[in-house]
Amino acid sequence: MDFSLSNEQRSWQMQARKFAQEEIKPIALDLDEAPDAHGTFNWDIVEKGSKLGFRTLAVPKEYGGEGTDYVTQALVMAELARGDSAISKTFSQNWKWSHLIAQACNPEQKERFLRPFVADHRFLLGKGITEPTAGSDNRMPPSDAPKAGLKLRAERQGDDWILNGEKCFIANAPVGKLFFIDARTDPNAPLRQGTTMFLVPRDTPGFRIGKVFNKSGWRFYRNGEMIFENARVPHANVVGHVNNSDMKTQAAGDRTGGDIFGDLELAANALGVCDDACESAMKHAKTATQGGKPLFDQQLVQLKINKMHMWTEALRSLVMRVAWEHDHKVHSANAGLAMNLSTDVIQEVTELNLEIHVGAGGNALRHAEKLVRDGFIWSHLAGDTVQRLKVAARLAKMAAH
Repeated sequence: MDFSLSNEQRSWQMQARKFAQEEIKPIALDLDEAPDAHGTFNWDIVEKGSKLGFRTLAVPKEYGGEGTDYVTQALVMAELARGDSAISKTFSQNWKWSHLIAQACNPEQKERFLRPFVADHRFLLGKGITEPTAGSDNRMPPSDAPKAGLKLRAERQGDDWILNGEKCFIANAPVGKLFFIDARTDPNAPLRQGTTMFLVPRDTPGFRIGKVFNKSGWRFYRNGEMIFENARVPHANVVGHVNNSDMKTQAAGDRTGGDIFGDLELAANALGVCDDACESAMKHAKTATQGGKPLFDQQLVQLKINKMHMWTEALRSLVMRVAWEHDHKVHSANAGLAMNLSTDVIQEVTELNLEIHVGAGGNALRHAEKLVRDGFIWSHLAGDTVQRLKVAARLAKMAAH
């Protein structure tokens, strides 16, 4: 297993590092501290990054994208997250769903949606799953409650489907132009046998964005409500087969952009945050003084910095292994393990960094506090912390084979 980088991979990494340092970091703190949710977003940084290829990194070259491998994607995610975790996620969110378009959509849908996505620097993607009364049960439907899970209804009328219901906490909802939407098309069937996935453009009649959520962390990353009131979606926008949404998503996810890419995505993002925290802690410890001596001379500070680097390097090893496995089509449970590890590591590392910065004041302390708030997001990403231990089921399957 060779983790040495090719010239192309190194080039993407350095370009992302430069962009994070010169374009993202100078604006990240001010955007994070905007009092209103609408003031946390900046289209200029999205456009600048898009022109460098960061928005379309995962789109196949035949459709005008960069078509990079997973190792490159992991490197870029981590480097962008060193500038700002939420901005990195705003870009990589598009990779997840452009992966899904490329793998799960038919040729006509790819032409209709991928090419406009590539051409428009303000074209962002999203997926609507979570609802006010349906969250984790969408991921793990309880066997004794077949009607548990999402309630958004879709009913066939000729060549159209009529959607009614709500989604909430949906990433990129306030700024996206195209969304994958899961809806119940057979209300009498269990979730996985009665759900259909639709491609829903922002200008769909009867579809609108409701509340935009004001969060304590990942403030640049926009989350909002989706409201469907007799929203009319053409049958041509059905992804895969009717009443087969989950299976189609999983088929794509096994190789590309579903749950497994999401695990890699979040673990790589956490790695970038940890790199930033380690760099920040070392810089402060070497420049700040206490009792006339550098803070770094204190054994307790040395131990904290050592622990930060130890956990960060452990996470880096697993992230790179998972990315390598994705590229070589090696099936394992490591993506889920990387996600679970990243949840513990990012919170441990950012909290240690904040402890080292106590009493610092100014931008250094503001930045350390921001990293803690961003890191806490991992406790409820892609299901809650306890539910994500379902990765044990993957381990059991791998052992059986």
